[in-house]
Amino acid sequence: MKHKVKLKGVLRLLLRWPAVFSVLFAIMDIQLFLYNIKAGIIGLFYFAVYILASALVVLTSRRRLQRELVEFAVNYGQLQMEIVENLTIPYAILNEDGHLLWGNEEFIKVIVNKKAARRNISNIFPEITTEKLPHDYDLKVEHVKFKDKYYRADMRLVISEDIGKIDGNSDINQLIDYNAIISLFLYDETDMMELEQKREEENLVAGLLYIDNYDELIDSIDDVRQALMTALIDRKINKYMQGIDAISKKIEKDKIFFVFKQHYLAELKANRFSILEEIRNISIGNGQVATISIGIGTGKETFAERYDLARAAIDLALGRGGDQAVIKSNGQEFFFGGKSVQVERNTRVKARVKAHALKELIEGKERVVVMGHSIGDVDSFGASVGIYRIARALNRKANIVIGDTDSSVKAIKERFHTKEYEEDMIINGQMAMDLVDESTVLVIVDVNRGSYTECPALIEMAQTVVVIDHHRQAGDAIDKAVLFYIEPYASSACEMVAEILQYIGNGPKLRPAEAEAMYAGIMIDTNYFSNRTGVRTFEAMAYLRRSGADSVRVRKVFREDLAEYKIRAAAIQDTELYHGVFAIAQSQSEGVESPTVVASKIANSLLDINGVKASFVLTKYNGKVYISARSIDEVNVQLMMERIGGGGHINMAGAQLKDTSTGEAKDIIRKQIDNMIEEGEI
Repeated sequence: MKHKVKLKGVLRLLLRWPAVFSVLFAIMDIQLFLYNIKAGIIGLFYFAVYILASALVVLTSRRRLQRELVEFAVNYGQLQMEIVENLTIPYAILNEDGHLLWGNEEFIKVIVNKKAARRNISNIFPEITTEKLPHDYDLKVEHVKFKDKYYRADMRLVISEDIGKIDGNSDINQLIDYNAIISLFLYDETDMMELEQKREEENLVAGLLYIDNYDELIDSIDDVRQALMTALIDRKINKYMQGIDAISKKIEKDKIFFVFKQHYLAELKANRFSILEEIRNISIGNGQVATISIGIGTGKETFAERYDLARAAIDLALGRGGDQAVIKSNGQEFFFGGKSVQVERNTRVKARVKAHALKELIEGKERVVVMGHSIGDVDSFGASVGIYRIARALNRKANIVIGDTDSSVKAIKERFHTKEYEEDMIINGQMAMDLVDESTVLVIVDVNRGSYTECPALIEMAQTVVVIDHHRQAGDAIDKAVLFYIEPYASSACEMVAEILQYIGNGPKLRPAEAEAMYAGIMIDTNYFSNRTGVRTFEAMAYLRRSGADSVRVRKVFREDLAEYKIRAAAIQDTELYHGVFAIAQSQSEGVESPTVVASKIANSLLDINGVKASFVLTKYNGKVYISARSIDEVNVQLMMERIGGGGHINMAGAQLKDTSTGEAKDIIRKQIDNMIEEGEI
């Protein structure tokens, strides 16, 4: 194939000088003719000689000149290839899809496996995916790792109209037919990364350690054993701090601030904060068990920012019930421990303080909007009714946001469609969006995650948000709340609201329908007073009974029809006992008004089977698989549900899985059980 060589630039100009001079000689000869004919004839003779000589030189030398230019270009190209070949920097050429076309010796030494790279460079460097290859002329930089080396990969797209065949190298021959290639340079930054890692490991990490139940421990023992208990706890903590070379300082009687180098953090994760178990094992014979919570902040540039993360982490640990460690780093949270049920506090100081704060917030606004979680249950509705009564007692407008609910809520809700209550007492999410403004207090009950609420858009719209919940705080809990009241030891949100009601002024007078709604919420969440009930639970029940709650009428509301009873029996009959102690069942949702409620009842019933440590009941409903998880005291189902995107209590939790079949959901549960057994969580 012949190629037409076109000269360009300065070389082209140099070769055209004879033609330029010919024009000048012609002009000069014309002027000579005008001046003198004889001089013009003489000039014409020499002009003709110049034209003939120039033409002869051009015609006889052009091919030779072209040949020499091509030889020079080839030699220059070969010189370039030799330079690239002998570069001490690894260099390679890829096609647009990331297949290796050619690499110099240094590059081949790095990757070793040339065949894998020819299939795709991502086989060698997984970080360089097809999406991360350059698709324009801008330099693309990726940091990659291969074996024990770190590299900076500089990639640039090179486009040519004609990338031809280069003789003399079989690998380069593959460049034929490629009009776009990617140049790749590798710069070894292993030393820099190791120094950076060492610097990171030397960074100081901030931590806070709280003794969860210090006051309860001290109040329950005499003076002699108080000193013994304090000494034992301090000794365990000091020994643990010495093991990680930490500097610790007691800032209060039950609070310790400590700092340590970050490279010890991996060790703490590996032993899953063994100090939690060590403190829990301290016993002085009175049945009381000490627990601690730890919050650690890391990942930020400044020490002050890490301390702020540590404070947020300890708040999260306490909000989840204590007896656990939380590491907070750049928007991520890692949880350790949390196996024990938080001990109920006898003091009501916190409830009184929160009630006073809630009263001030409501009095400073004109309207109160109350919202629970989606597919509201009896506890969510009962707590909403209690907040509604507080708002009305303070002469403020109030609305309850409710969407889809279960059948038991519908039966209780009917009692509020009377002349005693405003027509707009109960509204939907769209109506609430038209009401919420800067003069509105949004109170969220029985949930602390924004995505789980009845109408998440209200949270962004409201300027004043209050959260009252009894579920353990999640990592993505609502962070906009000005008042955050979470008590994981509480049996229900209705119990918490019942306590608040008693500290609002002289105590608003509940109507019988309101008292029964809250009574029902506590009864269902405690599985008829068999789970998580404490002294304060029964005190709240007594308050509601005095306010007119009729337990018999409430009990009638929750009677099942025959169809639901048969579904429960069928699910229990087909229950799978995984590892002999984990009950996994599937509940049918066809023909059932509230499938999730039926699933919860089945999960509770399975715990009555001898030897069952935890139960998981799955229900396919509205395109999702709903999981109801229950346990008594040996398994933390909350941790398991959190791993698959759910949450709840240590012994009552749940999750919702999208785009998943019930069979796949069962596999997910089995896998999580196996993982927790392997990690020692079960």
